[in-house]
Amino acid sequence: MTSLVEPMTTDPSHVATGEPLIELRGLTVDYGAGKRRVRAVDGIDLTIRAGEVVGLAGESGCGKTTVANAVMQILRAPAQITSGSISFRGEDLVGKRRDELRRYRWRNVSMVFQSAMNALNPVMRVGDQFVDMMLAHERISKRASLASAGELLELVGIDRRRVRAYPHELSGGMRQRVNIARALATDPQLLLLDEPFAALDAQTREFMQVELLKILARAGKTALFVTHQIDEAIFLAHRVAVFSARPARIKEIIVIDLPPQRSLELKFQPRFRELQDHIWRLIYEESASGGMAMAG
Repeated sequence: MTSLVEPMTTDPSHVATGEPLIELRGLTVDYGAGKRRVRAVDGIDLTIRAGEVVGLAGESGCGKTTVANAVMQILRAPAQITSGSISFRGEDLVGKRRDELRRYRWRNVSMVFQSAMNALNPVMRVGDQFVDMMLAHERISKRASLASAGELLELVGIDRRRVRAYPHELSGGMRQRVNIARALATDPQLLLLDEPFAALDAQTREFMQVELLKILARAGKTALFVTHQIDEAIFLAHRVAVFSARPARIKEIIVIDLPPQRSLELKFQPRFRELQDHIWRLIYEESASGGMAMAG
């Protein structure tokens, strides 16, 4: 099929120059084995540098979540990495023992899942849920972990006294900020966010996009953000990798050459709309070719 779009040229000064944090090289993920094997991700090459936000965009079911789960090293059978590498600060994670991966997860990389709105235990106070997580991964006292929980809540714009609140006493946006704060509790270097705002209404979702950028800046974190909302990917990311339909390949990596200080008014600017139209056309090209995927 003839391509609907030409590669977009961008200002090279906007490309991140930090040290590589995560490098995917030829990452291939299959579901099942033998004759029932289905390829979900096919030879992904992607580098995420320290201090940048990289967005993964594409139609639903194209393999974005599979890539995030692979980076987090939480793929479960029948999914398996069949070739390629995932290097964290130069060390390949593929083939590591379970105990080695337990030290990697949450300490170096943490994740906010698609179901984050339901991730909090409804019968436990917010602070106790921080304590459970921190005691599982850090050598820290309960008193110190509660104090740290209060600091993290303030980091995401919530009064530290809310450590004594139950989840049902918080709004949807506040619960989502609590989940982001919990993901930061072990001070990971990389934060993975898999459609974290999907359950929020449109107004709260836009508010949380602005809040997330503030949180990442305050915490000095690198992030990989999975979304099928094009405007969200452009607003949050320094670069956006647009995926093909399954099996996932990277069609194009687009540098988001917009000002680093972003407000919602930016979405009405001509350059934002130009980027939005370009990514939409890339994704539409996949749908029009009949490549609709079956699972995420």
